[in-house]
Parts: sequence; C-alpha cells; structure tokens
Amino acid sequence: MVLVQGWLPPSRENWELLTFLWQFFPLFSAAQWVIDWYPQGKTSVDSRWNIPGKIAWITMEAPGFITLLYIMYSLPKELDIASLPWGNWTMAGLFTIHYLYRALLSPFLNPSMSPTHVFVWASALSFQLINATCIGGWLGGHGPTTVYDWAGRLYTIEIGMVIWGWSFLANIYHDDDLREIRRAAARKQEREAEKRREEGKGKGEMQGVEKVYMLPKNGLFGFVLYAHYLCEWMEWAGFWMIGGWDCVPARTFLLNEISTMLPRALQGKRWYVEKFGAEKVGNRKAVIPGII
Repeated sequence: MVLVQGWLPPSRENWELLTFLWQFFPLFSAAQWVIDWYPQGKTSVDSRWNIPGKIAWITMEAPGFITLLYIMYSLPKELDIASLPWGNWTMAGLFTIHYLYRALLSPFLNPSMSPTHVFVWASALSFQLINATCIGGWLGGHGPTTVYDWAGRLYTIEIGMVIWGWSFLANIYHDDDLREIRRAAARKQEREAEKRREEGKGKGEMQGVEKVYMLPKNGLFGFVLYAHYLCEWMEWAGFWMIGGWDCVPARTFLLNEISTMLPRALQGKRWYVEKFGAEKVGNRKAVIPGII
C-alpha cells in the first residue's frame, strides 16, 4: 500500500536525498544557541497557540514509530523483498519500544504536562516523520536485506543492545524521578485540602501541579540536571552501534538529537539557576557530568 507516491514508502532516490539532507539538521537547530525561546515544559508560555501538554506530546511523538513500521511493512513489497533479516526487525523493535514508552505510556504516567506551543509541536512532528523515514527506509530495504549483511558483527551488536537496554531503563528511572516531584506535590495538596475540609474552611480544592518544579537529586541527577537527556543519547549511541558505524540514519539520529537537546539543556540550567539560585544548583552540569 502506497500512501504518498515515492515518499511513503520512499523510493531509493528520495530516501537517499532525504537521508543526505537530514545530516544538515544541526545547522537549523543551531538557532537555539542564540534564541532563548522554547515554549514547552518548564519554559512554556501563555499563548493562544498552545496545545494541551499530553495531547501535543502524543500527537507529535507517536507518528514517528508508526511511520517507521509502515515503511518496514510496505517497502519490501515495493522492492520485491521476500522478508527482512532479524537485524532489521531488532532495530525496529528497539525504536518502537522506546517510542511506545515515550509517546504513549509516559504521558499517562505524568501527573501533568505543561502546554506546548504549536511551533514546537510542528517542529517535533516534522523531526519524527523525517527521522522515521530515514531509519525506516534503511531498515525496510534500502539498507541490509539479508542475514549475511549482519554476519560478523554479533559482538558489537550484542554490546550495542546492552548499552541500549541499560540506557533505556536509566531513562525510565530518571523520568520517574521527575514525575515523583509532582506526585509528591499532589499528595501534599491533597492532605492540605483534606485538612481544610475537616476544619470547615471551604471545599478544600486542589490547585494543580502543572507548574510545580524542584531540583531533582537522585541517580545521575546528582551530577547533571538533564540526566534523562544523557540516558536517551546513550540509548541511540547503542542503537547506532547495532546498525554499524556506517549506518548513516542511526548516526544522524544521534547527532541530530544532541544538536537540538544540548542547547535546551543549557537553557534549562540557566532556568534552574534563576529559579533556585546558583548555590542550590551547585556544581552540577547541564547534561554531561563534569563537562557541560
């Protein structure tokens, strides 16, 4: 089934062009180094163009793995490939597992999510669609197509999977540490509301925890403020290792993530310093322990 002729699934020519151009994404994300404006999460702003946090998150993140899986199933038919090798499906599975957690499960686990500006939503959605097309095209038939293409690399594949797996678990751990800040705030509000009701001082309504922030301290948060970013980068470093050092889409994905998330982490550190003070932030770095 062809959704968009020549693009979904992508033809060889279109895939090669898109994959080549996608490597230049850091030139565009470099604007974040000079424009201190990112209307999402803790740095969200009041705007008529905002989208509710959870709705925005799901609709901008989920299309990525859906697109990748669609290409994986449709492209082999276009190229007359009987079946894809296990390595292709292994990488597709890891990509899908990450985004099932990130795009679908995580929003429901979060007690609340700040609104997202439509510009951020559109940018993230575009990132997901382009990235998934590049990786999906490589895995779906424009890259390895036989088990022999994966032969001789079992050792590095295994190491890459171990790095991916532990980093994924660490990502979940640090995400949950951030969630606990708002869960604790919600529990405190509930206790205070119950006390007001018992004392007959009104209905004891809760204020909400959408804008409750504290300095995270557990795990790698003791060394950096954006430990969950670092863990995600390690995930995709392992993913690249599985695909091989010559897997351009996996390498580009990692570098593009770093190029757009690193300036956000540095902006976020400035936000923490302004809100809590340099003394409380201490010598913690933004995202890489002891470096930056």
